[in-house]
Amino acid sequence: MRRDVFQAIADPRRREIINLLANQTLNLNGVAEHFDISRPAVSKHIRILIECGLVIVQQQGRERHCKADLSKLKHVSDWTDQYKVFWTKKLDALESFLAKEQKHSIKKKINSKNKKT
Repeated sequence: MRRDVFQAIADPRRREIINLLANQTLNLNGVAEHFDISRPAVSKHIRILIECGLVIVQQQGRERHCKADLSKLKHVSDWTDQYKVFWTKKLDALESFLAKEQKHSIKKKINSKNKKT
C-alpha cells in the first residue's frame, strides 16, 4: 500500500518523530527512548514514515540510523497555501467590514450627542 505524506502527519506521534529527527540522526533505539510506547510501535511509525518518504534509514554496521527528509512536507505546504490565500481574503474583508461598522457607530454617537445639545 502506497501512503502519502498526509497520512504520515495525521498521527501526533509520527509528527513528534519527524520533529525529533529533523534536528538529529538517531538509531531506532534512540528514537524509541523519547516515547512511552513499545519499540515495535515506534518501528511501525518509522516504517510508515519511510513509506511516505519522510524518513530515510541508513544501515551503519549493525545499526539502522534514521533521519528526516523534510522535502516531502512541501506537498503539505503547497496544499495549505491555497487555503491561506482564501482565509487571508476572508479576514481582510472582515477587517474592512468591522472598520466601516466602527466608523458608522462613531458617527451615530456623534449625531446623537449633537441632537441632545
